[in-house]
Amino acid sequence: MERITARQLFEKVNERLALRWVAGVRGESRLLEPSAGRERRPSLVGYLNVIYPNRVQIVGSEELAYLDGLEPRQRWETLQKIFVHRPVAVVVTKDQAVPADLREAAEDSDTPLWISAQRGHEIYTWLQYHLTRILARAQTLHGVLMEIYSIGVLVTGEPGTGKSELALDLITRGHRLVADDAPEFSLIAPDVIDGACPELLRDLLEVRGLGVLNVREMYGHTAVKDSKYLRLVLHLLPSGEHSGDRDGMQRLTGVLGQREILGVKMPQITIPVAPGRNLAVLAEAAVRNHMLKSKGIDPAQTFIDRQAHQMQKLPPW
Repeated sequence: MERITARQLFEKVNERLALRWVAGVRGESRLLEPSAGRERRPSLVGYLNVIYPNRVQIVGSEELAYLDGLEPRQRWETLQKIFVHRPVAVVVTKDQAVPADLREAAEDSDTPLWISAQRGHEIYTWLQYHLTRILARAQTLHGVLMEIYSIGVLVTGEPGTGKSELALDLITRGHRLVADDAPEFSLIAPDVIDGACPELLRDLLEVRGLGVLNVREMYGHTAVKDSKYLRLVLHLLPSGEHSGDRDGMQRLTGVLGQREILGVKMPQITIPVAPGRNLAVLAEAAVRNHMLKSKGIDPAQTFIDRQAHQMQKLPPW
């Protein structure tokens, strides 16, 4: 899991949210991490809440009006409650004037205090989206991540099974490379896994005998993609290790299974690798068939139903 400091968060979003740092600079090293938000009831970002404080507190017009309506003693106690939980930052919206006591409390507690020209819901939406991606559960897997027919497909297999050669063949057929060798995956929603390429490997594909190729320079900008949601795993298996020929049902349905990635069960299709087999055509066919099944069209089941119907029509003997 990732973590981020107040300074790093400010530098990532200050231009988009028009932020200005007005107090609490000494708190720039405060950490924002997933565990802090999951152990308690509140979320990472939210409007001012002194009962269940958020890690990033947003102070809008209503919150400032609420503070102004309190008696001096209550106001002081409320401000103490805001900062006693050590929020990562407090953000005042719409370039509103920051009350002197709020600024002083932030400075005394070393809590970063920011002002933004944006409205509260815009700050909340942007920060929530940004932090969800930064702090998402992540995992690096060995394989090649491709976009095939607009679907994110991870090609896996033991070294030497032809993953990179298959990727190169698919690129020449108009599909797109996301990441070779070590794609990074993050869980950005309960059942959505986003795959991306590490900065070090971006646009590069290593093919045995050819070395490292720059796909963007060789095939153009449309041959690569920055990220893609993962929907399918294609596993390459040497034909000697494949037992599908001994299983009659697998001759009809293919070698289907599931692979668990970040707690999400992803459909997996195993493709036997043997000399003379056109893996690119097989991969395209596997993706197309997966798309049909996603729409409720199952050719294997159609054949089984036809066979059962034909057997019912035959007279008994």
